Amino acid sequence: MTAANAISVAASESGTDALTPKFTENAITVLERRYLKKDDDGKPIETPADMLMRVARNIASADKRYPGADVEADTAEFYELMASLKFVPNSPTLMNAGRKLQQLSACFVLPVEDDMYSIFEAIKNTALIHKSGGGTGFSFSRLRPAKDVVQSTKGISSGPISFMHVFDAATEAIKQGGTRRGANMAVLAVDHPDIEAFVHAKEQQDLLNNFNISVAVSDGFMEAAESDDTYELINPRTGEPVATKNAGAIFDEMVSLAWRYGDPGIIFLDRINADNPTPHIGAIESTNPCGEQPLLPYESCNLGSINLAKFVRRENGHPAIAWDELRQTVFTAVRFLDNVIDMNNFPLPEIKEMTEANRKIGLGVMGWADVLILLGIPYDTEEALELAEKVMKFIRDNARAASAELAKERSAFPNFSGSAHDGPNGQQLRNATTTTIAPTGTISLIAGCSSGIEPLFAVCYSRVAFDTERLIEVNPIFEAVAKERGFHSTELMDDIAEHGSIQELYNIPEDVRRVFVTAHDVSPDWHVRMQAAFQKYTDNAVSKTVNFPHDATKADVAKVYRLAYELGCKGVTIYRDRSRDEQVISFGEQQQEAVDERGRIVPRGRPQVTTGQTRKMITGCGNLYVTINQDERGMFEVFAAMGKAGGCGASQNEAIARLTSLALRSNVSPEAIMEQLRGISCHRPAWEKGQKVLSCADAIAKAIERGLEEDATGQQQFYFEPVTQSLGRCPDCGGPIEHEGGCESCLVCGYSECS
Repeated sequence: MTAANAISVAASESGTDALTPKFTENAITVLERRYLKKDDDGKPIETPADMLMRVARNIASADKRYPGADVEADTAEFYELMASLKFVPNSPTLMNAGRKLQQLSACFVLPVEDDMYSIFEAIKNTALIHKSGGGTGFSFSRLRPAKDVVQSTKGISSGPISFMHVFDAATEAIKQGGTRRGANMAVLAVDHPDIEAFVHAKEQQDLLNNFNISVAVSDGFMEAAESDDTYELINPRTGEPVATKNAGAIFDEMVSLAWRYGDPGIIFLDRINADNPTPHIGAIESTNPCGEQPLLPYESCNLGSINLAKFVRRENGHPAIAWDELRQTVFTAVRFLDNVIDMNNFPLPEIKEMTEANRKIGLGVMGWADVLILLGIPYDTEEALELAEKVMKFIRDNARAASAELAKERSAFPNFSGSAHDGPNGQQLRNATTTTIAPTGTISLIAGCSSGIEPLFAVCYSRVAFDTERLIEVNPIFEAVAKERGFHSTELMDDIAEHGSIQELYNIPEDVRRVFVTAHDVSPDWHVRMQAAFQKYTDNAVSKTVNFPHDATKADVAKVYRLAYELGCKGVTIYRDRSRDEQVISFGEQQQEAVDERGRIVPRGRPQVTTGQTRKMITGCGNLYVTINQDERGMFEVFAAMGKAGGCGASQNEAIARLTSLALRSNVSPEAIMEQLRGISCHRPAWEKGQKVLSCADAIAKAIERGLEEDATGQQQFYFEPVTQSLGRCPDCGGPIEHEGGCESCLVCGYSECS
């Protein structure tokens, strides 16, 4: 029996009784923790089936507004839709429908205008939205740049980055009532004068942790970057050019930071606005926190996803998609999401007005990797791309047809004026947009399917949920195939749990290995091509992470950014494995260090021989020689010696090097060590090839960074003597002192030697 046949037999024999939802153990854990009603002691007072009925009744009650609707019939249909796990709405709808809060939207965009009242009004509104369980997106492109004039006070502005920190602090305080993490998206136009500071805004990993950041790039910028041409920076206060920058250099800087930290992402704003269904209402400047939902200021969107894995059936002995069943599900889901708008208790009157005027909904998909497995189609093939386009075109066309039917029954959305998103035969639509592909991390866990349109992350892995709780995930389809094909064993499952991927486990049949590819088995260009295939027939945008292995180069990231633009994506987000200190999903040796009898990590031993390089780093105290050695697992130890012997500084450098070596031998990532050391200042910083070295500790961090860059590029780096020195730390606040306007002044607190 082939892998595809064995899988489809397992699927067809595990049909779902639509009236009795069959949740996995992990799904029940999540539901009990976050979604079910609880008493004063925190104990659930409803079952998962009760929750679905609560939601179905509440959403169906919107029918009372429209003549001829059957509330009871819709209640039953909505319940069956969710209980069959064919469709799951976004988390706020599951949590809040039929309860006091009744806030049902996942995402919002708020305006941030260039005045203090607007900025702090947006912060207040952000707090209200986060408290209600929503996430927020902002464009900071309208704010005047740092050091620009403030007419009312004759002072200088602090710029958009400083206000982002205020938004972040407010989010940290709210944490959305403890049910969902605060989530924000910050967007800045690539022609804003503060674009370089924005690109580096999350370089210090303990800051802006409640923000994703994306650069809004134009077609003109991408063309200039490709030809290594210049482009103009525009002051948004005046609309006048203030400087020119090399687009290729800015592009490379974005790539470098994304390679290192995963931020910033890129959104292609011209392409987004080309598909704006209501350009007469305004231009789109930002998206929701995950980037898949472009929205006008004060808009919200109501999302839900179809579990495609539920539509694979055996026909004539072969697995196939049940298209008629999928069509009916799309029609029901569109009506469900349109009702959500009517039942929503919006957190602000402006949001209610704009949302009801455009009535955007975002019907998406999940379980795509499962579908490909069930059909026996490898993820990274032309056949998979062709099916992706076919499936999404089918869903989009039927979603618009359903919206057109609703427009006949209930009227078109008020801001309708005719657009590229018209229904069949130019009919009016009930909803300005109908399709969005969102990330489905939690709701796909509830549905028991793969997330969004992502490949499997691993055949077996562990997931950190609710900050501390670790859930074990094993792909049930693979387990069914392994048993059917006779290669299942406890030892094999242990190997898979350690490796995540099965591609190097040659005791598994090749046809099975080819189908069960994971995110890191799929090359980055295939990730992008799959995103583009779905984007072709999606009204809004597509949430998709392009995964890179740890040893990927910056050139690899740049190639993906260009490919995403060329193929018609509306944005792109990348993540290089282990590029951040913490990962939500993990597997293998990363979690398995030697420990002593009290559970403490035991540093790995030193081999007899190591290899490495010594770098001469220029510091304000003299030449610092930093030696970085490696073992078979990477960076292993650091030695640091001053060009002149003795003194307190030499002993401190030795102490830093010893502790750094201990951390490396305990499997602390070099990036995490670098982040702790980088930016530490002393009274005598130095300059080296245009880059400031703030202290000996900062020099060690830079030596580690250069070592990592050489590992990634395979190229030797060359550095030169410093050209100047600066005054160091501010005597008032300890911030960095810069030479500006003929005077030494602090950019943190405003201290100046001239005043």
